[in-house]
Parts: sequence; structure tokens; C-alpha cells
Amino acid sequence: MNEAHALRGFPAARPVPADDVRSASQALGSRLVVLDDDPTGTQSVADLPVLTRWATQDFAAVFATDAPAVYVLTNARSLGETDARNRNREVARNALAAADAAGIDVEFVSRGDSTLRGHFPLEPDTLADAIVEAGGRAVDGVVIVPAFPDAGRVTIGGVHYMRDGDGLQPIGNTEFARDATFGYRSSELAAWVDEKSGGRYPAASVIVVDLAVIRSGADAVADAIQDAADRTPIVCDVVTEDDLRLISLGLIEARRRGKALLSRVGPPFVRARIGAERREPLTAAEIFPGGGDDRGGLIVVGSHVAVTTRQLSRLRESVPDLTDIEIDVARVLDPAGAPAYLRGIADRVVAELEAGDVVVSTTRTVTTAATADDSLHIARTVSAAVVDVVKDVTARTRPRFVVAKGGITSSDVAAHGLSMHRATVRGPMLPGIISLWEPADGPAAGIPYVVFAGNVGDDEALAHVVSTLTRTPAATTGR
Repeated sequence: MNEAHALRGFPAARPVPADDVRSASQALGSRLVVLDDDPTGTQSVADLPVLTRWATQDFAAVFATDAPAVYVLTNARSLGETDARNRNREVARNALAAADAAGIDVEFVSRGDSTLRGHFPLEPDTLADAIVEAGGRAVDGVVIVPAFPDAGRVTIGGVHYMRDGDGLQPIGNTEFARDATFGYRSSELAAWVDEKSGGRYPAASVIVVDLAVIRSGADAVADAIQDAADRTPIVCDVVTEDDLRLISLGLIEARRRGKALLSRVGPPFVRARIGAERREPLTAAEIFPGGGDDRGGLIVVGSHVAVTTRQLSRLRESVPDLTDIEIDVARVLDPAGAPAYLRGIADRVVAELEAGDVVVSTTRTVTTAATADDSLHIARTVSAAVVDVVKDVTARTRPRFVVAKGGITSSDVAAHGLSMHRATVRGPMLPGIISLWEPADGPAAGIPYVVFAGNVGDDEALAHVVSTLTRTPAATTGR
């Protein structure tokens, strides 16, 4: 479908200054606690704290600052349902306890995938339960905003699309809908809610806030969700950043009127909700003000989606002298031989980093099992192998940078491979889609760490990021 055709009949986009949202958000006074089901949710924000552990004292330290939001890396997308529920509950309880002690109000945001993969409605339900258990108000509505315009995901007329050239492809027709663990059929978000909830929330019960309402302003949005009660799903159209800002103003107004809401959203929602401006991509001079380390950088690729495989191929073509090491998944799944095999890979990475950049990737053929849980177990085993290699490497040398490609991969590398507990999101590497963190602790403290989602960017994106980070500014010319 042509995007212009899909937008026919809706009002034109309405400009909204970020300052307007920031002022309204500050007047409301609540802090956002963003439970990120993989670390790529930070790709649209800058200068915000990230936690990979979530004890009450970790939240207390963040709440003592003026940060309007904090990201908590739950990595729930890599977990089974029981573990995901337990982790969300623990994070929520600790955040609420710390907020109560600090005398502040918190607003929970469940950050999910813009291509609709993940534990829904389990995660919002768990957060809503935790709020009530802590003595808070029952949640009236769950606001669902998966759109990510920077990455080509938009919602029009309640239907979620992926931009495909000049056209729009319904998200249910893409490879993401065929995910082995979180697959689905529906592109219409109300029907998707019905499908994923097993009929608990029928499509007819879902409130659809379309562009006609959103572009009428904050009061219209608040009016549209006024009757939400008992966790009513509320799905919202988004095509532009201004749409996100208008939704944010509407949600702030609804909360001001007394509605209890939480959100299930794609990456750019938080930027809009706190009234932050888009940040320009970081430059090499900003990332390495002192010149950086002389060793090569480490690029770790775990994602198997088609765009990642194309990006990896382009990186290999662009940098002929790149050391390319593949982890054989079949050998990783052999418990007897895996430890020695992985030690050998780490030995080679350490040696090759002295000469230049090294990419470590998993076998491109996806290995799945008969059930979703067993497929998830294979994914976790492979991710653990990648973590073992990174942990071994960084215990013995200090790469110039680390890039992790893929949601589960980047989460596990951050929390376990690099042993970081706290970090600051510095900003994007490409406009709004790839995030650079500065680890505050662990063996990687100060090493630029790039969180690169598997499903974003064009075919040149990975090569561009590595070119920016590598010792030779133009990686395409080699070293």
C-alpha cells in the first residue's frame, strides 16, 4: 500500500515543540521507569541512565538525580513466561519502594519491540498487578504505541506497517510475524491484542486513537481514553515525531485528570514523552575526545534476521582486512566440547585485536526446536557462548570499542560479558536507531559500547558505525 493513500482522509501533521511536552511533563512531576525487554530501546534517547541490576538502592541512586527517566535492562524477551513475569514483578516492586522512600511518583513504561515481538500482555499485566500490590491505584488503561518512524514502523488507522521502499507492508506479512517464539498473524493492532491475549481483550473492546483524534490535540486524546477502565487496551496511530508528542501531551492531560495508565511502546515514545529533542548522531571526535585506544574494536553479531545478515556481508565487503570469526552453533550446543572451543575463539580474538577490528558472529543458519520454549533455550545457550567469549577477551585486553548486534546479544554482552551495572546513554550513532552507551563500571568502564538492534538500519548501517568508531576514519579504504 502507498503511504500517501493510507493517510488520505486524515489531517496533516501538526507541529509540536518538544519544549511544550517537557514543560507539561515536568509539571506532572512523575519519573518514567522504563522496563526494556532488550537494550535496544535506548536507541532513541540521550543522556539518560541505564541499570542492568535493579535493587532498591539502585533506583534510589537514580531518583536522587534529576533524570526524568531511567531504563532498566530486564532482557525479558530472552526469557520464558515465568521468568519474564518474575523479573518484571521484582523490578516494579523495587522501583515502587524506592519511589515511596523518595516521595516521588513513578510512571511505568514497558518497552517492547516495534515489530510486535515480546511478552504481551504478560508484562503490562505484571506491572499493573505490582502497582496494586504496593497499594497503588488499579490501572485504567494500557497505552500501546509500537510505532518507530525512524526505523520505518508506523501505525495508520489502527494498522501497524513496515515501510518497504515507497510502500507500506502490513507487519503481519513480514518475517518478524513469523518469529519462532513470538509470532503472530494480525497487523490491525486491536486484532493483535485479541490474538495475543487469547481473547481476554476482544478487538471490539480496544480503544483506537487514530490520527484524526491525535492531530486534534491533547484534550481530544484525553477525551478519547476517558472511559478506559480495568486495563483497557488503547492503541495509537503514529507517523511522525509530532504525533508522538501529541499523544504524550494527551496522556499527561489524562493523568492530570486522574486516569491511571501504563504504556507498552516502541523506542521513540520515551523521547517524546519527556519532551526531549532528537540528538544528532555522535561523531568520532565526541566519542573519542582523547583519541581512543590503539587496539582494534570488537563487533559481536548474534541477530539472525535478514537485515543483520545483509549488514554483516556489507561490513565484510567494506573492510577487507577485518578479522572475521564465526562461532559454530552446532559446536556451542555440544556441552562436552563447547568450553575448549570457546576458549580457542577468545585466544584468537585477543591476538587479532592487536592488529585491527574483529567481528565475531554466530552461524547465520537459524537453529530452532519443536517448541517456542526449546527455541528460546537454544537462543540463550548461543548467547551465553557469545558472552563467554566477550568476558574472556575483555579480562585480557581492552578493545577500542564494542559493538553488539541483536537484542538478546547486546543485553547479555552488557550485563554479563562486560559486567556493567550502570551506564549512561550518550546518544545515537545513526539518526534515532542505534545507541552508544558509556559504561560506568566493570572492566569496560569508559569503553564505547554500541547497542545495535537486529532489525534496524539499511544494508550500510553496520559498516557506517564501524567506520565511525575504527582507528582509520574511512574504514571502507582498509587500514
